[in-house]
Amino acid sequence: MNKLRSGDQVIVLTGRDKGKRGTISARVDADHLLVEGVNVAKKHVRPNPMKGTTGGIVDKTMPIHQSNVAIFNAASGKADRVGIKLLADGKKVRVYKSSGEEIKA
Repeated sequence: MNKLRSGDQVIVLTGRDKGKRGTISARVDADHLLVEGVNVAKKHVRPNPMKGTTGGIVDKTMPIHQSNVAIFNAASGKADRVGIKLLADGKKVRVYKSSGEEIKA
């Protein structure tokens, strides 16, 4: 069970974008995430008249390692760790480690 999923609000812990918050838009592989507005690079794009695209410099969101981000706990206003709790009916849910409350997905 992945502790970080698409749609989660996360905060960056290390690197150039430390302290920025964003939403996970996709998982690239088992360890890397795409977070909106974080780790953005400039990419030079050539024009392609066959596809109708113009050239220029575009912003591209690059993957960031999941160890460099933590889930954002809105109740405390800080970064938090994620734990997994087993319910009575055998279902697994994600919870905040600090408070123990369930993470609404």
